[in-house]
Amino acid sequence: MELPACGLYRRGYALLYLLEAFLVGNWMKQRGLTHLHVHFGGPVATVGLLVSKSWGYSLSLTIHGPEEFYDVDLFYLQQKIRQAKFIFCISDYCRSQLMKYSAPDHWKKLQVIRLGIRPEEFVPRADTSPRAESSQNEITLVCVGRLVPAKGQMILLEAVASLLAAGHSLRAVFVGDGSDRKALEAFTASHGLSAHVTFRGALNHDHTREQLAQADIFVLPSFAEGVPVALMEAMAMEIPCVSTMVAGIPELIRNRVDGILVPASSVEELAAAIKLLILDAPLRRRLGAAGRAHVLERYNLPKNLERLAAAFEQALAQPSSSEENG
Repeated sequence: MELPACGLYRRGYALLYLLEAFLVGNWMKQRGLTHLHVHFGGPVATVGLLVSKSWGYSLSLTIHGPEEFYDVDLFYLQQKIRQAKFIFCISDYCRSQLMKYSAPDHWKKLQVIRLGIRPEEFVPRADTSPRAESSQNEITLVCVGRLVPAKGQMILLEAVASLLAAGHSLRAVFVGDGSDRKALEAFTASHGLSAHVTFRGALNHDHTREQLAQADIFVLPSFAEGVPVALMEAMAMEIPCVSTMVAGIPELIRNRVDGILVPASSVEELAAAIKLLILDAPLRRRLGAAGRAHVLERYNLPKNLERLAAAFEQALAQPSSSEENG
């Protein structure tokens, strides 16, 4: 029977979490540490929750999403919010989800501290090697991300097939690897796209930047996201981006201002957005420049790290709710 087995698995994981919590708590005690900060709200934060409860150390979190929002009970999300001294959220959307699952008296714990990229590492390509400037030239689409269902790459392949059938000259390059790769390669072969689609696999940062430097358009057709760093990197390189209206993406890309957003899952809307950029080189340049400006303003990692350090200092100086009540 499946249910008891599932229960046994969960009990087994619970025992492992308890063991890890003991080891972490003991490690902190030996070093005289009294505060634990954890990134992400999944299993590692569950260990942090147990450390805080069993050893009495204060706990704080940085929540990225979206996985922990899908099964609040499995991830003990409400308990983590109650136990945490403070929580940093990477987007307003992320904060809204935590507000959804917590009482208003916990909302003051939630602060938005955005992620970012280092602007000096992701710069526009030199003018000596210009991108395609008209629909007569082959347009290169680049998609960077794990090859998993949540990233929606199958939708992009369907859009590419539609655009090729309509006579547009383009190729698509996928950077990343994952469980969907075989299915994506099978679709590519069965639909006669092999001459136009390349799977580069997982690449290091330098080689990924090399692929981005060849892009005329960056596409990320995700079904679920936090705030994708891959989009920030492409925008910083002045590559016009097409993505979807999910989670924190609309905070990064304002539709028709910093890029183009389409409904997730819509092949037709995705193909139409790509077609618009294929046919309008000035629009590509304008969106690319606006995208870089927006990233430098709001997703500049050195500046955001300064904000993070200041937020840590201020939050750690505040008494916890238990100290206030004591």
